[in-house]
Amino acid sequence: MIREAKVSDAEEILRLIRVWAEKGKLLHRSLNDIYESIRNFYIYENDGRMVGVLALQVVWEDIAEIRSLVVDEGYLSRGVGKALVERGLQTAVTIGVKKVFVLTYAPEYFKKLGFAEIDKATLPHKIWSDCVRCHKFPDCDETAVILNIDERVNKKI
Repeated sequence: MIREAKVSDAEEILRLIRVWAEKGKLLHRSLNDIYESIRNFYIYENDGRMVGVLALQVVWEDIAEIRSLVVDEGYLSRGVGKALVERGLQTAVTIGVKKVFVLTYAPEYFKKLGFAEIDKATLPHKIWSDCVRCHKFPDCDETAVILNIDERVNKKI
C-alpha cells in the first residue's frame, strides 16, 4: 500500500534514508528537512511496516524532482521502488508537471523506467539552490536523468 506521509513518519523516513546514505548510495537528509518537506513524501507499507519511501518535489512551473527513493533491503527486487516511482509520476501528471528528473547514483534503474540521461547543466538553475548546500558541491558525482511526462503518456495510449 502506498500512502502520503504523516508527520509521525519523519523519524522512520530518516532511518531508511540513513541506511542507504551511510552506504554512499544516497545523499543524507536532516530530520528538519524531512519535517519541512513531509508533504512531498510517499510511503510504501507492507503489513503496517514502512518498507519504502519517495519524495516528489516541485522545482519550477513545469518540472519536479524525485528525491530520496529508498527501499528497505529486505524488500529489494519486489517492485517497491517501481511502485513508488509510478505514484510520484501519477502525482506529477495530476498537478500538471511536464518533466520529472532525478539526480541519482543508479541511473540504469531509472532508465529501465523510461528516464533518459541528461547533462546536469541543462536543468533549471533553481535546482542548484539545494546543490550548493550539499557536501559534494561542486564535485557532484550523481547522474541526472529525466522523463518527459507528455511523451510517456502518449506512449501508453
